[in-house]
Amino acid sequence: MFGMLARNWWMLLLNGLGAVVFGVMAFGWPRLTLQVLVVLFGCYCLADGFSALGSSFPKGETKTWWSMLFVGLTSVIAGVTAVLWPGLTALVLLVIIAVWAILRGGLEIMAALALRRTIPHAWLLVVSGVISILFGGFLLVRPGAGALAAIWIIGSFAVARGLLLIVFSLRLRARQPSAAHPLSPS
Repeated sequence: MFGMLARNWWMLLLNGLGAVVFGVMAFGWPRLTLQVLVVLFGCYCLADGFSALGSSFPKGETKTWWSMLFVGLTSVIAGVTAVLWPGLTALVLLVIIAVWAILRGGLEIMAALALRRTIPHAWLLVVSGVISILFGGFLLVRPGAGALAAIWIIGSFAVARGLLLIVFSLRLRARQPSAAHPLSPS
């Protein structure tokens, strides 16, 4: 699994960068309509899901590829739901985001614990998972906190998780034998 993650470090980097961009957009436009937020969230989930799906295909390692496949499918389903039905009410959107964050966080923690001896700095993935679960739990407990507050919370979550994924991906890149980008000429 470490080899698979190390080879696909750049997908985690893109995922982290996407999360930071999404979070910054939420901060920059706090008065976004809920429909725009839904579409932005849907696009982020689709990108997150496709990067996880891309990381799930085993290349000689078949031990835990299924967890990344499940994460990817969960994110794609959440993204498609948000993009196809942007007129969802704020409450339904927050519940979708909360469930997605809790599932994603739990799977990240499981993956980090399973790979803690083989992946350097696996604690970053645990912290990302804990942040996701806390964020999802907060949204489930306080769904009526208001759309503006929800935008700030969602933006904070996206930036924090994105920064953790960026650091994790760069640490993975540094630990692999060939740290070149897969698209760079060899």
